[in-house]
Amino acid sequence: MSTRRRTSLWIAVGLLSVAAVVVAGALLSRGFGDAGPGPTEGASARETVVAFYGDSYTRGTKASAPDKRWSSIVSAKRGWTEFNPSLNGLGFVNNRDSMGGADLVDQVIAARPDIVISTMGLNDNFSMPERADEIKAAITRDFTTLKAALPEARLVVVEPFWYTDERPASVDRIIGWVEDAATGIDADYIPGASHWLGGHPEWMADDGLHPNDEGYRAIAARMDAALAALGL
Repeated sequence: MSTRRRTSLWIAVGLLSVAAVVVAGALLSRGFGDAGPGPTEGASARETVVAFYGDSYTRGTKASAPDKRWSSIVSAKRGWTEFNPSLNGLGFVNNRDSMGGADLVDQVIAARPDIVISTMGLNDNFSMPERADEIKAAITRDFTTLKAALPEARLVVVEPFWYTDERPASVDRIIGWVEDAATGIDADYIPGASHWLGGHPEWMADDGLHPNDEGYRAIAARMDAALAALGL
């Protein structure tokens, strides 16, 4: 082999090695639960893009891996392309001001999804009753905004999750507002999700706040059945 050909070969190998490092670094920097940029202009027209609008329970906090969270289990079973920018501690009003960058509603809209699944609402219980009027207005505003910006998308609103057998009065109050707002935009509604973890402490992670892998599988099973009943 000539000196020129050997040099070209080593340059090509070097470029491939650098590319591999860059790709691996990008994947690691996204971290567990980070949604990434979502679908692009080059996405296949045959893909069904599903955006999840939620908090830590939809982000998959305390799951052992991203593919163990319920949203990823449900998406993988259906061949959906998952866009999941859900954030820890987020509610319709809770921690909204502390977000950096685009609001979650704007991120969902920018993903141009075919389906939007909202599970938001759990964390707003921690701002009740002081911010009741703000929460009710924010629920209606978010759902109305999504409907107006994504008129062709199918909107599925899930009753907000809850995590203990004890239920403060705010839980059912927020659930009522969420259901009313879903009806107002003619969205599909999945009831009962606030009870899905009830009576099963073994489904909770060691922090006592979030599901573990078994808990996320249980949520996925209930969500799978509810979505199937809607024809999804």
